[in-house]
Amino acid sequence: MLAYRGAWRRQLQKIKRRWFWGGARGVAGVFLALFLFYSVVTPPITHTIWAEQRRLGEVDRMWVPLEEMAPVLARSVVAAEDAQFCRHWGFDARAIQAAIEAGGSRGGSTISQQVVKNVFLWQGRSWPRKVLETLLTPVVEIVWSKRRILEVYLNVAEMDEGVFGAEAAARKYFGVGPEDLSARQAALIAAVLPNPKERSARKPSGFVQRRARQIQDGAATIRADGRADCFED
Repeated sequence: MLAYRGAWRRQLQKIKRRWFWGGARGVAGVFLALFLFYSVVTPPITHTIWAEQRRLGEVDRMWVPLEEMAPVLARSVVAAEDAQFCRHWGFDARAIQAAIEAGGSRGGSTISQQVVKNVFLWQGRSWPRKVLETLLTPVVEIVWSKRRILEVYLNVAEMDEGVFGAEAAARKYFGVGPEDLSARQAALIAAVLPNPKERSARKPSGFVQRRARQIQDGAATIRADGRADCFED
């Protein structure tokens, strides 16, 4: 009887492992299919956009390709959010170390990580989400070009409460299309990105104005030293 029970437990464990790895392969296959699909097709919605739409009743968003945005906007956002964007494979070790040393008061996520979180996952600081983000980010870096990653980010990032993407933000803040943004306007939008519900590019606080000046200088720097080459034409 004991031998029978032991054999049954071993068989049950094999079945569980088989189901687990089968499920894991299935989930990985779904994500890979989405990565390939969204490499050429506009993501229809994200969890964050859906959640804000439910909360606010409606959101402002319109997808535009990167070539229809002022190049200085892309450079400003990279300078503000991920200055080493063209030089890493999804993670910036120096930014992560700086975030750890700051005790979590500053973020260490790259633009690639933020795209994974915004498009494929959900907001929050839970460990399951962070583990998935860590696993999926290198795959996005392999499947998508840097230019595509930045294009998606500039279209799904929240830039004011209920305002998603460069098109909606440019028209709300400055009354122009994203292709007509000046260097100063682009820097102000980039300065808002970490906290769009509490910062404004239309009525910038003293902090936002100072941050925008730093970003404007940073955008010029990464253009000059080649750190914008991976997404510039």
